[in-house]
Amino acid sequence: MSEYTVINSRAVRLDTPDKASGKAVFIDDMTMPGMLYGALLQSPLAHARIVSIDTSKARKLPGVKSVVTAAEAGLVKYGVSPARYDETLFCHEKVRYVGDDIAAVAAVDLETALEAVSLIEVEYEELPAVFTIEAAMAEGAPVLHDNYPGNICAEVHSEFGDVEAAFKDCDLIKTTTFKNKRQDAAFIEPQGCIASYDHAGNLTLYSSTQVPHYVQRTVAMVLKLPVGKVRVVKPYVGAGFGIKASANPLELSACLLSMKTGKPVKMNYNREQVFQYGRARHQFTHTMTTGVKKDGTILALKHLCYLDGGAYSSFGIATVYYAGSLLGGPYKLPNMKYDGYRIYNNKPACGAMRGHGGVAARACWEQQLDMIAEELKMSPIELRLKNMMVAGDVTCNDLNMSSLGMKECIEAVKDGSEWSAKKGNLPKGKGIGMACGFFVSGAGYPIYRSDTFHGTVIVKLTEDGGTALVYTASAEIGQGSDTTFAMIAAEALGICLEDVRLESGDTDFGVDLGAYSSRQTLMTGHAVKEAAEDARRQVLEVLSKELSVPLADMDIKDSLIVFKRGNVDFTGLRTRYIKEHRGWTDNPEGPLTFKEAARMAYLSKGSIVGTGKYKPPELGGKYKGATVGTSPAYGCSAQVAEVTVDVETGQITVDRITDAHDCGRAINVTSVEGQMEGSVSMGLGEALFEEVKFDNKGRVINADFAEYKIPTMLDMPQVKTIIVESNEPNGPFGAKEVGEGAIMPTIPAILNAVYDAIGVRIHELPMTPERVYLAIQEAKKGKTG
Repeated sequence: MSEYTVINSRAVRLDTPDKASGKAVFIDDMTMPGMLYGALLQSPLAHARIVSIDTSKARKLPGVKSVVTAAEAGLVKYGVSPARYDETLFCHEKVRYVGDDIAAVAAVDLETALEAVSLIEVEYEELPAVFTIEAAMAEGAPVLHDNYPGNICAEVHSEFGDVEAAFKDCDLIKTTTFKNKRQDAAFIEPQGCIASYDHAGNLTLYSSTQVPHYVQRTVAMVLKLPVGKVRVVKPYVGAGFGIKASANPLELSACLLSMKTGKPVKMNYNREQVFQYGRARHQFTHTMTTGVKKDGTILALKHLCYLDGGAYSSFGIATVYYAGSLLGGPYKLPNMKYDGYRIYNNKPACGAMRGHGGVAARACWEQQLDMIAEELKMSPIELRLKNMMVAGDVTCNDLNMSSLGMKECIEAVKDGSEWSAKKGNLPKGKGIGMACGFFVSGAGYPIYRSDTFHGTVIVKLTEDGGTALVYTASAEIGQGSDTTFAMIAAEALGICLEDVRLESGDTDFGVDLGAYSSRQTLMTGHAVKEAAEDARRQVLEVLSKELSVPLADMDIKDSLIVFKRGNVDFTGLRTRYIKEHRGWTDNPEGPLTFKEAARMAYLSKGSIVGTGKYKPPELGGKYKGATVGTSPAYGCSAQVAEVTVDVETGQITVDRITDAHDCGRAINVTSVEGQMEGSVSMGLGEALFEEVKFDNKGRVINADFAEYKIPTMLDMPQVKTIIVESNEPNGPFGAKEVGEGAIMPTIPAILNAVYDAIGVRIHELPMTPERVYLAIQEAKKGKTG
């Protein structure tokens, strides 16, 4: 029996009725009086110098209202991290990838805008291009950005402990190299926006973004507007997975065109432009060397990583840090050395995507741990349990495990999958494998250096006392955060969920850093809880004075006032309330209601407004890059995968996944399970199908969902979800992340299961039938040789 009345239960999501009935309004559904339509001119070449741009024909086309290039936009540099601002709204000297933005047009309709784009004449001087890490780092390679020689966007070198000394004490040292492929997030809704600039100089941007706050700041910076004059509103969003976690050229172009025309301007990417814009998963090449004692104790990890970054930095400076820092846990690892390089090349920029920076690294290491366990004749589960951290431990790179239900997750999937009965007893072609995962519950610091709160929330009680209005600038993008916050507010106030109304996604509501790094449940949730408790306190203080009852002797539960020391005479208060509602047919009877108490509080104090805020305490160490990977809490998970491999064709079928995740405390149990299942689906796609492919000119050749393969419901295995609750002390009601960490074990669990089925290790993704078949054949040759 739960100690809570609202949270830790199953609730219908607030957005379900609108989405199920078709009433949900996305950007593409929106229109405004006098609205213009925008289109972008994008480079057809991967690397070229811009000799000249002639927009005269486009400007003369009937129906065209504005044409803008770098001449109108200016050359303010922007990006994600101020340490790597390397983009301007439009290219002015050269283009760096196919799809780089050169100009934008606003016209009376989309057809006219597209025709105008075709009339813009650009003279290019084509330059040599590089499309791989090796080519970009080769001696004499063309340099994309003059201030980054060797095309090294960012590099990280860190060591904790003494790895080489530790290796001397090891009984077994294992080295492997692993490579994934560049992915697309495959969200259902392409990026879109509408910008509207009014006569008072106020700019409102409606955008399908994950981060209204960061978009607001970037728009203000690039277009040289006061931040207070820029409002960003997020309508319903068809997912993001990290790609929509920064300002994009579409948003900036629409804003500039609206400022030039004085009209609302609508712009959308088509699916090909989504792929061209990129900003999704990097391609990583990881080489890891792990040293252990013969009893399985892990002593050291040496790690070298190269990231295929594309033409611009985007989130890359954080990604290259995350790729190393997130291996600090959940195992006890006293010595760790990491060298990471993010490399520019002439492809679309990569950025942050679910499990930012850690997915391929985790896949590489978890597979290597299985290899070590096999050589030591240990169970993979035994090896992991032997080395597992517990709550209170601190990693070698100063990440604090304030809670950690990792052992419980492992035991849960072991039992839930019947591991002991199946491991070693399955027929050829059938395999079972397991892996663990570990991720942040929100980045410990904002993207830009600031002492800002990470989230502010207002809870206002309506003047009749019957409803709590929650205002948050957080970003509901399909993950269920609005429902989570409404449940937290209801629990903290002591009222029923149906008595809460929530509005989100508007920068006028306050500050919220947005939906990324699995931050919102813990961070925004804290602010919601504090705001609700503030409003609750104000109501009870007035009630205490009115009834002469000590504050400590009262509580609120199920929208009723609870008097802890027996009955209290509140007839005078109720009489006042009923007198205000003559003619009403639903006047209260029985126990004193929250509605009555809140009304009395309003009559005494005016509008009851509770405010909440959240900012993490100082986190992490003092070394360079110590802020990346810090978090007030860490989620963790374990998965067991069961697969069938057709050894004649290499075809892999994932039959079952048993998934346990420590989310601290489940606010909405159904949403937690949904996030776990969604992570499995995305991990499955990355493991078996997904790869963005390019031709030799740097053009994406599978920029649609016919050729870019993602899992469908027919590919999904049976998924058994097991929620582990460790009661995170730094989380609201003990809650922490589930959105991204749950993807971490999926790929390595499948990799280990495939090995169990065929006896061949796969070290490159995706595991297509061709790749698996060839690996089987190579293994056969090796045996016969």
